[in-house]
Amino acid sequence: METATGLDPRLPLIQDADLNNKIVLVRFDHNVVKKGEVRDPFRIDRTIGTLFHIVERGGRPILMTHVGRPKDKKSGIITCRPEESVLPIARHLEQKLHMKIHIPSFPADQEKGITGIDTSINLAIRDLRERKIGAIYLPNTRWFAGEETKGDAARNFALQLAGLADIYVNDAFGSWQPHASTCDITDFLPSCAGFLMQQEILNLSRVLNPVRPFVAAVAGSKYDTKIKPLYAIYEKVDQLILGGVIYNTFLCAKHDIRIKGVSEEDIKLAQDLVERDRTQKKIVELPFVVESDVMEGRLEGKYRTISVRDFSPGKTYGYILDIDPRSFDDPAVSEAIGSAKTILINAVMGYTPHFTAGSQALDNTIDSNRDAMKMYGGGDTLQEFKDLCPGLYLSVMDNANYYFFTGGGTVLTAIEEGSPYGLKPVEALMKQKAG
Repeated sequence: METATGLDPRLPLIQDADLNNKIVLVRFDHNVVKKGEVRDPFRIDRTIGTLFHIVERGGRPILMTHVGRPKDKKSGIITCRPEESVLPIARHLEQKLHMKIHIPSFPADQEKGITGIDTSINLAIRDLRERKIGAIYLPNTRWFAGEETKGDAARNFALQLAGLADIYVNDAFGSWQPHASTCDITDFLPSCAGFLMQQEILNLSRVLNPVRPFVAAVAGSKYDTKIKPLYAIYEKVDQLILGGVIYNTFLCAKHDIRIKGVSEEDIKLAQDLVERDRTQKKIVELPFVVESDVMEGRLEGKYRTISVRDFSPGKTYGYILDIDPRSFDDPAVSEAIGSAKTILINAVMGYTPHFTAGSQALDNTIDSNRDAMKMYGGGDTLQEFKDLCPGLYLSVMDNANYYFFTGGGTVLTAIEEGSPYGLKPVEALMKQKAG
């Protein structure tokens, strides 16, 4: 059952919440800071509608996001580096919205990060209520000791966050991991989904229940990390185009060859996909690839185009670092893309920044299908599209036949789950309404 919005009625929505004179704690995915600068404000700008709605309805916002990976996975040490601060995000919003944003400072332990939110924030919250400031932006959530943990530490951090506000809004579609600021928090505050979260869920439904023919282009730098979502996509699509190391691994398994940089372990894993495709024949081979002797760059005389059709069993090839654009003129490839009604793109085809012709050709070929719904997974896929085809990107920003997700990993996780409502932070919102 769906409501008039097209969303599951169990999902609590921001438009149904009472925000007037409430402190509203909002979790965004503003993880766009690289080396201390906002590299691309797309994900920030997509959340401005939610922020405007909160203020317009009398709410006073406290914002939060994660930035980077401050926690060392092996040692567990959290390092609060200035280049992973939310300061550039707050400054971007200040310039965009002409409002003053306060970033509180809390003492940090050298190994554990910020161990708690102290009472010094109360003065800022009073200023927020009295409209002396427009918003508070909490420090990087991953600087806090309780964010990426389980049990009491996560619960205590969530309780501290809840103590700041009257209501919680999750608008962080790209943050699908079950962390304290995306899941545990819903146990302690009335909670709802923001407008970006709602829009992303609706568009995920168009991927999970596509108008056919449905074609997906998927690439990745590692095969083993993409197996589950790759198989889930394979079962759903009519045809599948592969790129990057994923394609190289498939080629090794199918043609009994070896390509530099592809592990034997991954080749064994890919045998299952090859076997599936012998009968289902969904994978569209890109016939021309770019072989290179080195990975350091696009060095004259060190790379060449070779044909997949010339592969000989038992032979070893150099690094395959791109798809030759001529592949997209191949009748089987152009027919697959040209006849599609829904296209999902989660793919950088070449080894960037040196080999970009394959990605550029893919984007332009997809654009030539004017009727298809074209949906780009976030992150690197979208960044490459903007960098390589800036004119095309700007021309389709408001095109109803294009949709740009803010989180590529979330899209793959939802496909693997079979539903956007299987994502842990979304489940947490729905559980609260049900309870």
